[in-house]
Parts: sequence; C-alpha cells; structure tokens
Amino acid sequence: MKNKVLELISEQFDKDIDELTEEMSFVDDLNADSVDIVELVMSIEDELGVAIDDEELNGLATIGDVIEYIEDIKAEK
Repeated sequence: MKNKVLELISEQFDKDIDELTEEMSFVDDLNADSVDIVELVMSIEDELGVAIDDEELNGLATIGDVIEYIEDIKAEK
C-alpha cells in the first residue's frame, strides 16, 4: 500500500520514486498547490478504494501523514 501511494505521488509531482521520503512536505518540498492536492486525493481514493475526509486534508502535510492516514483507514475496515 505504501508503495502504491509513493507511486501515485511520484506520478502526480513528476518525481522519481526514489527521491521521495515520508518526511517530505507537499507544499514545501513538492511545491504542491490546492489543485495538486485535490488531484492526488482523487487518485488515491480511486486506486486504493478509500475515502479521504475533506476536513482531514489540512492535517496531511507530509507524505508520511498520508501513508499513516490511509493505513489507519484500511485497518478500520
């Protein structure tokens, strides 16, 4: 699951998957804007069959935050 998230982020931000770390910030390190974030969320939701609550998005600042959030959602199912 983690690898799939990294793959989607890699595609979205045109970065080599080996460059990505869980500490990377979407805004500071990947220069993401709100459109980038929405597109990434839609990709993750489609690929992994999860729903990310809009209110939770503000707390998902790093790649690690997203991975942890999705793992938590998957664990609850």
